[in-house]
This record gives sequence, structure tokens and C-alpha cells, in this order.
Amino acid sequence: MRRPAGFTLLEVIVALAIGAIAYALILGVPGRGTSAADLKASARSLASGLRTAQTTAMATRRDALLTVDLESHEFEVPGALAPHKLPQKMELKLFTAQSEVTSEKRGSIRFYPDGSSTGGRITVSSGERKYLVDVDWLTGRVTIED
Repeated sequence: MRRPAGFTLLEVIVALAIGAIAYALILGVPGRGTSAADLKASARSLASGLRTAQTTAMATRRDALLTVDLESHEFEVPGALAPHKLPQKMELKLFTAQSEVTSEKRGSIRFYPDGSSTGGRITVSSGERKYLVDVDWLTGRVTIED
């Protein structure tokens, strides 16, 4: 008696299991750290928030702050309904004017109505990878560096 052509259910399950193991080895185990894409997205999100704060200061003719909470991995933008959350598995550092530091784990970068700022840097890192989100004090220009 001849067997019908095709694969058994067991063979398909084994092939899928091997594929899943290979996928995990090639791309890394999920939850091991923050991916490069997550780091870059976080840096871009912070840069966008800083630009929003600058635009708000210029439009309203009042100082505007972007406040970073290093412990909870959040930042607040003027006019936002809720703080923006960043992945917990990355490291955040804030360098800003001493007058804008409210505690060891919380500080702000202030933008003035003319577009200038107190200046500063927010470093987003995980292991060897890091992005620097810089704010020029004179022009308020926001840049991202690898």
C-alpha cells in the first residue's frame, strides 16, 4: 500500500520549532536588552518633544519646559495630556543647567520665547549603543548624534 504524499503534523511542528530557535539565535533573545531600533525611536521621540517645547515657547511667548524623569523613564511636553514613556531597559542621562535640576532623578530643558534655551543633552543608551540628543543653548537647535 502506498502512503499519500505530504508531511505529517509531527514533521511540521518539528520544522517550526527549529525555525523558531534559529530566529531567536539570529535576532537575539527577546527581553535581553533594548534594540537599536528602540534606542533610535526613543531618541527621535525625545527630539520631537524638545522641538515641540521650543515651538510652544515661541508661539505662546512664554517659557516652555521638557521635563525628564530618569527613574520612571518618562518625559513631559507642554500641552500633552500624559507623559511619554520610554522603554525601561535603556539608560537615560540628562545634562542640563543646574537651575533646571529639580532632583537627582528629574530635570528640565527650558526654551525661551525667542527660541533659545538653557541647552543640554539627553543620552539614551543600552550597552555600547547610544544616541545623544543635544540642544544648543543659543539657537535651541535640537540634533541627534550616534
